[in-house]
Amino acid sequence: MKKKLVLIGNGMAGVNAIEQLLKLAPDKYEITVFGSEPHPNYNRILLSSVLAGDATIQDIVINDMDWYTDNGITLHTSQTVTHIDTEMKIVSTDKGLTASYDDLIIATGSLPFMLPLPGADKEGVIAFRDIQDCESMINAAKQYKHAVVIGGGLLGLEAARGLLNLNMEVSVVHIFKHLMERQLDETASDMLRSELESQGMKFLLEQNTDSILGDERVTGVRFKDGSEVKADLVVMAVGIRPNVALAKESGIEINRGIVVNDYLETDTPHVYAVGECAEHSGVVYGLVAPLFDQGAELAKRLAGIPSSGYKGSVVSTKLKVSGVNVFSAGQFVDSEGTRSFRIQDDFDRVYKKIVVQDGKLIGAVLFGDTSDGSKLFSMIRAGQDISGQEKELVLGAQGSSKPKSGIDFVAAMSNDEIVCGCNGVSKGTILSAIEEKGCTSVNDVKYCTKATGSCGGCKPLVADLLTYALGAEGVTAIKEGVCGCTTLGREEVVEAIRTMRLTSSREVMNVLEWKNPEGCSKCRPALNYYLGMIWPEEHTDEKESRFVNERNHGNIQKDGTYSVIPRIHGGVTTAEDLKKIADVAVKYDVETVKITGAQRIGLYGIKKEDLPKVWEELDMTSGFAYGKSLRAVKTCVGSTWCRFGTQDSMSMGIELEKRLERISTPAKTKVAVSGCPRNCAEATIKDLGVVAIDGGWEIYVGGNGGTDIRPAELLVKLKTEDEVIEWTLAYFQLYRENANYNERTSKWIERVGIESIKKGLASQEERKALQQRYEFSAGLTQDPWKEIIEQERLNKNYEPLQSLKV
Repeated sequence: MKKKLVLIGNGMAGVNAIEQLLKLAPDKYEITVFGSEPHPNYNRILLSSVLAGDATIQDIVINDMDWYTDNGITLHTSQTVTHIDTEMKIVSTDKGLTASYDDLIIATGSLPFMLPLPGADKEGVIAFRDIQDCESMINAAKQYKHAVVIGGGLLGLEAARGLLNLNMEVSVVHIFKHLMERQLDETASDMLRSELESQGMKFLLEQNTDSILGDERVTGVRFKDGSEVKADLVVMAVGIRPNVALAKESGIEINRGIVVNDYLETDTPHVYAVGECAEHSGVVYGLVAPLFDQGAELAKRLAGIPSSGYKGSVVSTKLKVSGVNVFSAGQFVDSEGTRSFRIQDDFDRVYKKIVVQDGKLIGAVLFGDTSDGSKLFSMIRAGQDISGQEKELVLGAQGSSKPKSGIDFVAAMSNDEIVCGCNGVSKGTILSAIEEKGCTSVNDVKYCTKATGSCGGCKPLVADLLTYALGAEGVTAIKEGVCGCTTLGREEVVEAIRTMRLTSSREVMNVLEWKNPEGCSKCRPALNYYLGMIWPEEHTDEKESRFVNERNHGNIQKDGTYSVIPRIHGGVTTAEDLKKIADVAVKYDVETVKITGAQRIGLYGIKKEDLPKVWEELDMTSGFAYGKSLRAVKTCVGSTWCRFGTQDSMSMGIELEKRLERISTPAKTKVAVSGCPRNCAEATIKDLGVVAIDGGWEIYVGGNGGTDIRPAELLVKLKTEDEVIEWTLAYFQLYRENANYNERTSKWIERVGIESIKKGLASQEERKALQQRYEFSAGLTQDPWKEIIEQERLNKNYEPLQSLKV
């Protein structure tokens, strides 16, 4: 006869313990699970993805209702256990349901800590802990614009990023000087802050919150220094506390959490605790990997399998917010008796640091490139001696002293070592799936074991395990598409749009069977571009699929204000336009007026709400300093003034800029025109450069003057200005029709080769056709501020489609 096992809490820790138990002793228990939420078991780690619009609730479900049924588990949702009779071995719920047990697992998790501030009970003040909180934020974003997140830790930053994606203005309040101070050193923290500021997040650091303002609903936050910030929504993400009320009421020993021994036993016979509610050796863990470690040991105990017990965990943290990759593990702060090695690359935004003690790796911090995170974490957990390999771990393998290859590394791992920390999947589980279930790809392993199913940081290790088990020839390579939502590449998507006459992103994702029917922040802007390029008349620009700078038509600055940069064709202006700029700068108290490197005048420090009025009073074309389009045409004075000039570069530059402005391109583009081979306008490091020579012009393409410097390549020599216009427009249309979205011309030409570009433009007939298609699309564009200003006049606020959030 089966024994009765009751699990209180349908979260990740408790259900994972049940999963492990079913593998070890599938027929030992009759299992009943109580959950307070109306949902099956889901992945709380991915709540930020739901908030950001990159996933739905269904996407983050770990075990659906069928799983419980298939495994003979009785699940009671929306039932909160309120009493445990430890003598009679009976649990009771708030709805009058009772269940008896032989063994009981308490996995009640934790509760968000809400600061006891005056006004904290107002409408619009919430936590970020479960699906209901997520839904509350999504609904608030439909009506309100100003959000304040209190807490600059991991959870707070994920909440803030999601709210930005919901088109809210977000300020993060943090009492400390550095973000994520528990997971990052100062260098990595400062790099993270800089990156998030560039995305539009504002930070109020070293601020102590005094009270929440407003009547029934929150209207703002006041700080101890007397300053205030506007807020329609306040999200508290200042920490969690173990949910121990039930255990305390039932007479089970608690301290900060429910006290357990190495076998996850409480002081009450047949009662166990696991997860964020449990306290082991004085430590309560709030990250998922230790909870899975605990679950594995508890499963062995319940199955009657001898083990050495749970000995505590080394923790690691991974964060990925809109492309920002951060990893930390172990003891990453320098202290007495430790040595560290680090590199910092401000150009590529990469920082790596390892900390060593007595020859063993004890901690690591990675920013930007976190591909080695899982490997370093395994070394830290194993207490591996890395003497002589310290630099190679950070810099990469060099010479004969290089560390073990990925295959050698996974071969040396023990079978019970965790590969996927997010889902608690061990090496042995993955090898069993490869051998018993025929997994031959990373996606197969994900489907069978859930490894790589959350943050994806363990993909390199899983790939190495596949190669280790099957050999390189036995691994199935999975085709990468434009993003993780589809396996279709750029060419296949574009061809389908053309042949099936698809005219909206929603239609593309539906017809082409996107895995994520809502798309993601990578594919939605790309689809919007491809549709606009192919069907300039039929496709309506999906502004909700553009990034924040493009939506607001200004570059957000580090203090949350915006820059406005009007178009100054070829760097040539008039006294009338200069006066407009000066008047606007005075009227709107513009802090900085700067002549930019692209020969334009920029106004910096403009409030978001003033942007429409500023543009209306300037009455000048936008310089598109924020868009994926032409930024500027830089010119020298040429033959008009310079004694060396051979051609009128100013007139040529102005004409090119007027022909090229406004129209969307796969990525930003920069153009320059030099009036002689001395090349004062630096035309040979631009996306397209025109250089005057005796009796004609040279066109150079594919240059880049940024961090990845690339000299432009000679495309053609021409005699007339009309030919320059023809070749330039044809070249940019060829680029528009064939490059990947977000692919600069330098990368495009490196990928396809200059000879293929020349071949595509060799025929005058084809050049004329390309030019006509370019001019047709350009003729349909207008300065976006005309639309914005008209909306302001009509007193209509643009509301983006809720189905597509970027």
